[in-house]
Amino acid sequence: MEKVRIGFVGVGNMGQCAHLRNYAALPDCEIVAIAELRPELAAQVAARYGVPNVYRDHRELLANEQLDGIVAIQHFRHHAALVPELLAVGIPVLIEKPLATSVEAGRSIVETVAACGTPVMVGYHKRSDPATAYAKTEIDRLKATEELGRIRYVRITMPPGDWIQNGFADLIRTDEPIPELEAESPPEDMDEATYEEYAGFVNYYIHQVNLMRHLLGESYRVTFADASGVMLATESESGVAGIIEMQPYTTTTGWEESALVCFEHGYVRIDLPAPLALNEPGRVKVLRDPGDGTTPQTIVPKLPPVHAMRQQAANFLRVVRGEMAPPCGVDEALEDLEVAREYMRMLKSGSDE
Repeated sequence: MEKVRIGFVGVGNMGQCAHLRNYAALPDCEIVAIAELRPELAAQVAARYGVPNVYRDHRELLANEQLDGIVAIQHFRHHAALVPELLAVGIPVLIEKPLATSVEAGRSIVETVAACGTPVMVGYHKRSDPATAYAKTEIDRLKATEELGRIRYVRITMPPGDWIQNGFADLIRTDEPIPELEAESPPEDMDEATYEEYAGFVNYYIHQVNLMRHLLGESYRVTFADASGVMLATESESGVAGIIEMQPYTTTTGWEESALVCFEHGYVRIDLPAPLALNEPGRVKVLRDPGDGTTPQTIVPKLPPVHAMRQQAANFLRVVRGEMAPPCGVDEALEDLEVAREYMRMLKSGSDE
């Protein structure tokens, strides 16, 4: 196919600025239709980006368009109801993270995806950052060769800061109310206060939960939850220790997210930009100090000026074409919910068992 025909379901804040404008910039993508519950917003967004067809909802869009892929940027509380309807037409779908609210709803989505065999890509955009891609390749190589010894420790830090970085500067807004949609119920074992805390965690820090597994290359479990909510400790299947630092401090105008993967004789460090920063990849630093008289080396690769959201859009087009599997599929996204649920259990019980 010369151009991939994409339909958008939802063009709110993130739908426009994290996704739509990136697809519109790709020469091999054609955005042919928008489904949006707010008609004035839909019309204005379609006019700006030259999208020919606008529909009231996803059902109208699916009934009237021949698409190659669907980008559905909705709140995760709506995924359990929405995703099965989108999959019914048998074309690849991209949704935002996390997979769902509850582990149970996540399992239901995984079963639906398995039954229909249609790819669903979950939008963990940090996996598409050129820095993460470079670091992942190097980490996997170092694990295989053991030239810097065994992997020992992973630390991921994401202090709250300015994650937008003026990324909403061209956002189209209207004063239209958002109609009510079918939403997933809170987990039965959580009271209202616990659910609100849990929902905030899976909305904000689920990226780091996912990135930990991606860098390790294997599953892990939560071993400790700090009562203050600053950090959680993990242990991987092969015994590698890990820490996710969630809010050791805050910044007002900057963004200081990092990941450090330590080997016995060196490390791979990633510094990631704010999620909505444009044309800015992360940075990678590799320290190699094998000893035995070898001169230590620091490698800082020069990466292309492509931001993660743009590369994620390009990756989804490759998924649609069958050129690659989703960088993160629903199975791993379900593991994220399981980790989050266990973290919340430990946080509330004070248990480190």
